[in-house]
Amino acid sequence: MKKKLVTTLCGTMILLVGMGTGAFASSHLQEIKALLNGDLKIRVNGEITPLKDGNGKVVLPITYNGTTYLPVRSVSELLDVPVNYDGTAKEVIIGEQQAGVPVNQEDFNTSLHTKDPALTKYGGKNYKEVLYSAPNSNIKYTALSPNGKYQKLVLQFAAVGKEVESLEIRDNDKNMLLKKVEKISPNSDLQTIEVDISGVKNIAINVTQAVDGGFIIPLDTSIYK
Repeated sequence: MKKKLVTTLCGTMILLVGMGTGAFASSHLQEIKALLNGDLKIRVNGEITPLKDGNGKVVLPITYNGTTYLPVRSVSELLDVPVNYDGTAKEVIIGEQQAGVPVNQEDFNTSLHTKDPALTKYGGKNYKEVLYSAPNSNIKYTALSPNGKYQKLVLQFAAVGKEVESLEIRDNDKNMLLKKVEKISPNSDLQTIEVDISGVKNIAINVTQAVDGGFIIPLDTSIYK
């Protein structure tokens, strides 16, 4: 169903509706004149399917300057994809909301950063964006910058090739140890390490390991809370 629906909507812009006008109070607003397009029909798996709002009321697409806009909440229900609006951040959030903020949304040391599919896989899963220290690399260090905005770091970490003797997570500005984990085997699953980081602006991650070992830190599943 999802594939067919996306094909049907190809070339069509999507517009969010159902949020009060107060949510849009902004100096960036521009008044336009558009048409409610009652002629356009949405066909899903061979059947005409009306678009409805959260109360079950039928809503119509809008046509403006030759482009058709569909209500994103209605489309998300047809796709079975959640959609939410964050009024504080003024963001439309499509898809599942994470329990925290991925660490790659803040500054981090990019020395080990990679999106190479040959390096971003671990345990049969492709994490797409990681910090990766390859075996025989001399770089056994990385850094994150939560900038004092979060209470907790939930770091995902795995040893590659050789055992990690120790992993130290420190407040880099105060040179204060926040957490130390010892003996991480390359045969173990991805480790989830939680660290209290209230007020911490810069984090150093130091890994003690034989030079022919490496490690991987997924950036999209390591989060701040």
